[in-house]
Amino acid sequence: MNILILGGTGSIGTAVTRELVRHGHNVTGLSRSKASDRKLEALGACPLRGDLRAPGPWVREAARTDGLIQLAATFEDDMAEADTSAITAILQQAALRPQPLRMIYTGGCWLYGATGSRVADETSPMRPIKPFAWMQRNARRVLDAPEVSAAVIHPALVYHEDGGAFSRYLAAASEAKPFEIWGSISTRWPLIQREDLARAYRLLLENPSLTGHFNASAQDGVPVAEITREIARRRGHDGGYVVRSLKHVLIKYGDWAEGPTLDQQMGSGKLRDLTGWQPQFVSFRDAQF
Repeated sequence: MNILILGGTGSIGTAVTRELVRHGHNVTGLSRSKASDRKLEALGACPLRGDLRAPGPWVREAARTDGLIQLAATFEDDMAEADTSAITAILQQAALRPQPLRMIYTGGCWLYGATGSRVADETSPMRPIKPFAWMQRNARRVLDAPEVSAAVIHPALVYHEDGGAFSRYLAAASEAKPFEIWGSISTRWPLIQREDLARAYRLLLENPSLTGHFNASAQDGVPVAEITREIARRRGHDGGYVVRSLKHVLIKYGDWAEGPTLDQQMGSGKLRDLTGWQPQFVSFRDAQF
């Protein structure tokens, strides 16, 4: 397949690009700089210069490609506007095609809000935290558009050898500082390792008959206490921590910081049953970080 990926040099996108190339797909990645050009080329992809905020120059590629993956985000105040602009332009170009465009859109576990004792599946109600409510709206637009064959993937919190979701804790361990726990030490996080998530993207992309929402998690919900305990063991940390309230982290870090305070469990039975996906890392303790 000829694939256009937006966000192909990001933390998750790098693994997705590598996975697609490894399985024989021709990948073109949106790139904003020479450094991103070089990174895409090193991964075996072809760079396409452009900016998510200004889709006009690059979006025509959507009319010629077999599949498109949206993983890009500005992570700035205009994140919602940039994504909405890109989705609008993609759908307009897809309408010019003789057949629907296969599209994978990225949501996230925080769209479910706190689940507590419930394990969220794709039929669970969504209560997204405020900074990402736009993501639910755009996912609905994509799924409702007849010009695309779309799946929306909701990754659990993603970790990898460089840290990912564990980065704050790893940094604290390396500096011999107490772990800063947001919310509660008993808060549960659904988890997935980056390479396992990349395989989920590829499998969904390759099966255009599979549409709708798909959760991607290897572990439904792991208490933060277990995560910090394992990091402390590996890094020779004493395991000390301080708990920060939701009010504290919102003031210090912004509205997005509510996400890591959510007590969540999220299952991926639908993804496993319909694609045959099985994570290599069934426990975060089996992985490097």
